[in-house]
Amino acid sequence: MPEQAKGEKVFRGIAVSAGICRGKILILHRARHIIARRGLADSELNEEVGRFEKALVQTRQQILEIQGKVLETLGAKEADIFEAHLLMLEDRVLVDEVIRMIRDQKVNADFAFHTVAERYVTALLGANDEYLRERANDMRDLTARALDNLLEVEDKFDLRHLAEPCILVSHDLSPSTTAQLDKKFVLGFATDIGGQTSHTAIMARSLGIPAVVGLQSVSQELNSGDYALLDGYNGTVIVNPTDQTLFEYGQLAKIKASLADKLREIQQQPAVTLDGKFIHLSANIEDQNDIESVITHGAEGVGLFRTEYLFINHEKLPTEEEQYQSYRKVASALKPNPVIIRTLDLGGDKFASHLQLAKEVNPFLGWRAIRFCLAQPELFRAQLRAILRASAEGNVKMMYPMISGLEELNQANALLEKCRVELRTEGLPFDEQMEVGAMIEIPSAALIADVLAPRVKFFSIGSNDLIQYTLAADRTNEKVSHLYEPTHPAIVRLIKTTVDAAHRHGIWAGVCGEVAGDPVLAPLLIGLGVDELSAAPTVVAQVKYIVRRLKLTEAQALAEFALQCESPVEIHARCRELARQTAPSLFESKT
Repeated sequence: MPEQAKGEKVFRGIAVSAGICRGKILILHRARHIIARRGLADSELNEEVGRFEKALVQTRQQILEIQGKVLETLGAKEADIFEAHLLMLEDRVLVDEVIRMIRDQKVNADFAFHTVAERYVTALLGANDEYLRERANDMRDLTARALDNLLEVEDKFDLRHLAEPCILVSHDLSPSTTAQLDKKFVLGFATDIGGQTSHTAIMARSLGIPAVVGLQSVSQELNSGDYALLDGYNGTVIVNPTDQTLFEYGQLAKIKASLADKLREIQQQPAVTLDGKFIHLSANIEDQNDIESVITHGAEGVGLFRTEYLFINHEKLPTEEEQYQSYRKVASALKPNPVIIRTLDLGGDKFASHLQLAKEVNPFLGWRAIRFCLAQPELFRAQLRAILRASAEGNVKMMYPMISGLEELNQANALLEKCRVELRTEGLPFDEQMEVGAMIEIPSAALIADVLAPRVKFFSIGSNDLIQYTLAADRTNEKVSHLYEPTHPAIVRLIKTTVDAAHRHGIWAGVCGEVAGDPVLAPLLIGLGVDELSAAPTVVAQVKYIVRRLKLTEAQALAEFALQCESPVEIHARCRELARQTAPSLFESKT
């Protein structure tokens, strides 16, 4: 909902691409496809299947053309975004399901494709992982383009007609539309839906176009021609800004430009507090295409290398060799900095089309992560061997996700030892001293951390799941998301319990969930004794900035307060107070 202030209208959303711009708004409304079910005669089925396959070929060609333009203008990492579209387009499970529906139900191709695609979108939107939920937008983008071709209609989002600079406002912008925005005419954009990890957000950051998403109904409440200011730092859109607002934002733009210079200056410097405490700052990555981002943003290696991308939406399981080459590429590019590879966290909210996983009533408490891998020993064995082989680079570490007890850890370590024996027998090199750790994401693991610690070389606290499982609150469920509190006293104490158990047994403990990338919460984690923080590459510099201006004694005092406090709100307020005192320019805001 907008806020009223002196004739202004202020809409609040999610900042996904930094910058401030002002200008006239252009509202984009995508015309909805009218999809009608149409019965077919037997004699028409072959022709209808051919029409569907022709549309897929046409769609593929269009995506390849967009990918080529993006490669030329932005680079390989941004172009690789469209691999997700191509993989979906070539997914035989999806394609065969559409063809089967056309033939079995004797219906038109556009109806069949729309129906099947919507099932995929629903499955992705139901995922607990934000990255997977954002892939629903890729699926919608692909679906809309293919339906345009099936129905022989032109894309109404063709922006080549723009003649003057504007701020685009829409319910959503697809990655393929965003990739073709011209900075000369698009000052910034705002959408009703979307999140930080969407490909649309990634494209906006690459293009350097300020963007705000998640504004709910802004596209319905504004009109083309309205004058607005878009704040890509704080996630606001201000319609009809007053002269005072424009002046204040002019000052804010100067402050942010100065801060950007300071962040660039420290990118390659260590994260060490004013009183000499070193904190290892790592990056979370999705795949090998994130290597450049890790280096550019000054991360000291990778604290979480998610491996699901090799398995999700691919036609077949990746071979040991394919996995090895992928892991080795990252390790080689980043050494001597460490690369921590998380073994497959598949199942639950993540799925692979070629693995016919049975539907579960409650997948988040079900057959996923280490449980899934232990039940699929050949699949797990191939990954363990690939990781071991990549460890020959000398900087690879490995960790198991979702450990709930000692038996799972022992079983995983036993299989790992068998793989070591096999590789020795085969004469394949690997690092005999590769560190193996356990992720602490379940309260039961945190409570027996002292039992697990002697069997591993490090702990990595997955705060996202630890908060969810401890508080029984899904942050994506609007009815209970207010209960998802990172500063809940139970979470603070579980982190402290885990860290203390690690240190008693001579191993280190890190945090790789979203709280590790929040400059407001980083001092609390440091005060609790955390040795390593691993966050999205783009926020590493901000966390490093606050660490380098912080005293360990201040962080420890904050942690002591949090451990004695009963209120999540009070703990967060104290965290924010210390963060603002330590690095005020990080939190400068007009609003």
